[in-house]
Amino acid sequence: MCYMPCSVAMALPSFSEPSIPSPGFLRAWTVEGQRPSRLLRTDLQQLREYKLGRRTEICLEPLQREEHLGPQDVLLRTQMRLPGKRAYGPSLDFVWDATRGWTASSLRQRVAEFYSLPVERIEIAKYFPEKFEWLPISRWNQQLTKRKKKKKQDNLQGAPYYLKDGDTIGIKNLLVEEDDDFSTARDDIGKEKQKQLALSKKKSREALSVQSSDVLPGADTPPRPRGPEASLSIHVGSFR
Repeated sequence: MCYMPCSVAMALPSFSEPSIPSPGFLRAWTVEGQRPSRLLRTDLQQLREYKLGRRTEICLEPLQREEHLGPQDVLLRTQMRLPGKRAYGPSLDFVWDATRGWTASSLRQRVAEFYSLPVERIEIAKYFPEKFEWLPISRWNQQLTKRKKKKKQDNLQGAPYYLKDGDTIGIKNLLVEEDDDFSTARDDIGKEKQKQLALSKKKSREALSVQSSDVLPGADTPPRPRGPEASLSIHVGSFR
């Protein structure tokens, strides 16, 4: 992948190199937090219609074959859990047609077809890389009460998933593995680093607080000079 400012991407010439025969062999993403964030479907909209900021970075992803995503197509990265290991196989691009709605059941059905597995024998989860956490989708769907499900309409675009282009979906084959763990050893390391970083910041704040309390308020400020004493007259009256 390569990164470039938005203004440069807008000025790109037509693709004439043999390695990239047409724009259909490229995906364009915005970049946030050093990760691809928003997929730009440039064949459907002009770049200015996305209302990008002047300093927006664009990531261009070359493809092996031409791709034209429709407005209802969601591009996800899927990874199959390796049985007996806390790890996943290679990531595969997965296009989900959400025309029938952004529902958990629709996504699970499409994933099962993609991997040629019975829909009742898979579990899927969305990965949150900034937290090193996996959130099971089917489990969340099953925990909804009928009243809440009817009100919320089971929309994966909303909380707690906020599903969007580029998200990673982990798949577990229950035919060979039935535990509830989606995490990996890398997630354990990431969480531990976050924990140590938070602890380090907490200790730094506590040290600064103690240091501030040890310094007497106003110690660096010279005392104000006392003004001249005023004379005082006392008159004793007669109370007889």
